[in-house]
Amino acid sequence: MFKVYTNALEGYKGMEVPYSIVSKSEGCKDIAIILPGAGYTVQSPLLHFSTSVFLNKSFDVLQINYRYNDNSYDDFSMEEISEAIKVDVNTVIDEVFYHNSYENIYLIGKSLGTIAMGGVLNREEFSNAKAIWLTPLIQREDVLEPLLGSKNKGLLFIGDQDPYFTSERFEEASKSPNVTAILIPEVNHILEYNEKTLDSIDVLKRIVANIDHF
Repeated sequence: MFKVYTNALEGYKGMEVPYSIVSKSEGCKDIAIILPGAGYTVQSPLLHFSTSVFLNKSFDVLQINYRYNDNSYDDFSMEEISEAIKVDVNTVIDEVFYHNSYENIYLIGKSLGTIAMGGVLNREEFSNAKAIWLTPLIQREDVLEPLLGSKNKGLLFIGDQDPYFTSERFEEASKSPNVTAILIPEVNHILEYNEKTLDSIDVLKRIVANIDHF
């Protein structure tokens, strides 16, 4: 039986940042933190099953449910959204870690969520965290540089039909000694094939199995 605690904090420019903590037991020392994409929420397949993987291991799961697709962000430039996610993610983590002490930490970011990962992994309490980069925005320096310099053990998944993929940037990311970078041919930004539903399920199973064993 899982307990779900939901709350919201004041984040960047006073905007509300909702989050949820799903847990099996009190006083847990293990946590997985989910940073969704802009439109790829925690209910989307990869993040839904990633949540399940960690709950089955009796981890707490923190889902930071920022809503940058809302109309209230319409006037924000991409760079301001990038600043907002960095502030908002750290604000929620500050609050959660103020009330709880965790020793074993996983950080899972999808697309937009990977923009916040570099700063989070630089935090002292994340020095031994493991990082899972799902379709990272490797064309951005504030994503690629933390990947290349990461001291955290990591997994990276991206498809060559992802509009944010470039072979040059992927080759750079693959040079990170602590990150295992996996390129999946013919899949798109949601790590699925176009018009190949059953094959897409196979990809989902493969990725979730890798996360489970990581």
